[in-house]
Amino acid sequence: MSIMFITLEGPEGAGKTTQLRALAGFLRDCGYDVVTTREPGGTPIGDQIRHVLHDTANTAMSPTAEMLLYAASRAQLVAEVIRPALAAGRVVLCDRYADSTLAYQGFGRGLDADMLATLTAIATGGLRPDLTLLLDLDVARGLARRRDEGEEMNRLDLETLEFHRRVREGYLALAAAEPARWVCIDADRPGDEVQVDVRRAALKRLEV
Repeated sequence: MSIMFITLEGPEGAGKTTQLRALAGFLRDCGYDVVTTREPGGTPIGDQIRHVLHDTANTAMSPTAEMLLYAASRAQLVAEVIRPALAAGRVVLCDRYADSTLAYQGFGRGLDADMLATLTAIATGGLRPDLTLLLDLDVARGLARRRDEGEEMNRLDLETLEFHRRVREGYLALAAAEPARWVCIDADRPGDEVQVDVRRAALKRLEV
């Protein structure tokens, strides 16, 4: 097995959490030992940081503070969960990872890409996903989906539509720049249809 670390990325409302949960169940049924986690959060320390990042009262948060909080949560997750699981030969599925910082704080906030790359390397110790699945859909559709499903809107959800469009464009640019790692999946379809493509992409790499 040549791949063990899979991340799911995409704009708000793309269905990452639902698709990750379904993929984890499928892979376990196939005999894989799977660990699931998420960003920000995934550890007790990271979950506290997640609350600060998502709290809609924190409108005064600067882009630099936001970037550093995400990095802190990520560093804890890599050290406490991801690296130990990979060392044990387990498959790790992560709902968002370092590419989210490049998309949201880079393309969305306009922070310097080289600075973000350096900070990401520090936070992750250079750990990169073997496969990243980009669940892509129009940002207005995604945000509407979140509202229609009654999901709680966090601080980033409430950003402007233009911000979310920059984030989506960022994801598409990242995927285009590294096609060997990324697989782009149309998320504007029924969930079971999306899951078929998610499973196909994961198995293609896992079975190499």
